[in-house]
Amino acid sequence: MARIAIMSYIRRNSPIHALTGSAKLIFFILWSIASMVTYDTRVLLCMFAGSMILFKISTVKWKEISIVVYLALVFLVMNNLFVYLFAPEYGVELYESRTLLFTIAGPFTVTLQQVFYHFNMTLKVMCVIPVALLFIACTNPSEFAASLNSIGVSYRIGYAVSLALRYIPDVQRDYTNISQAQQARGVDLAGKDKFFTRLKNSVAILLPLILSSLNRIETVSNAMELRGFGKKNKRTWYVLRKFAKMDWIAIAMAAVILVLDLLITFWDGNRYYNPFL
Repeated sequence: MARIAIMSYIRRNSPIHALTGSAKLIFFILWSIASMVTYDTRVLLCMFAGSMILFKISTVKWKEISIVVYLALVFLVMNNLFVYLFAPEYGVELYESRTLLFTIAGPFTVTLQQVFYHFNMTLKVMCVIPVALLFIACTNPSEFAASLNSIGVSYRIGYAVSLALRYIPDVQRDYTNISQAQQARGVDLAGKDKFFTRLKNSVAILLPLILSSLNRIETVSNAMELRGFGKKNKRTWYVLRKFAKMDWIAIAMAAVILVLDLLITFWDGNRYYNPFL
């Protein structure tokens, strides 16, 4: 059975892959600003639809990013839960109206305004997640480092990010090899034992995985130090590409989206779209 590469760069023939790393980074920054600034549901729905279209165009397979999406959804649910626990009536204050749906217990009531606020909060994150994952999955790690350096980030930081992305496939391969080796020794990880037993058995994988990763880090750091990495304040990049026509079009589209987002959001002086007035 073929091993699925998760969040690994795979070169494909798509318009998203053809863009330079710098253009994709600028697009992602402008897109993120647009989605974070607004609470206008109409704008957020349009941006979410746009992110789904970009995902379709990129030809990235769902199974390659599904685990990361599921983890993001778990943290998103936890975030919504904690927001509700600490401010169950925040939506009522925000939209200046109250439509009670039902009462849970004591001060914890569920109102239509609070549900609408959580919907917008969730939608904001869901607009950014697909674009962020596409940016990582469709960008060569070395070109990613070059794009970070092109916008003023230290090349040392950019190279560290590049190495982290580059070793994602290696860590996955090591995890698969260690897991198969432990199962051959009789450590059950297939779900036959109880949950806590499998959780304890997973340590037999995590500990060797951490040690092998630390060993790889030491090897790479020694090699970089021997080659004088970080001695100069600047460096050139072999994979850095000049902007092409499609890069400028992508940046212009992101800029237009941001401007329209700001105009629609602050047209009435309030960044919150209120359908209850």
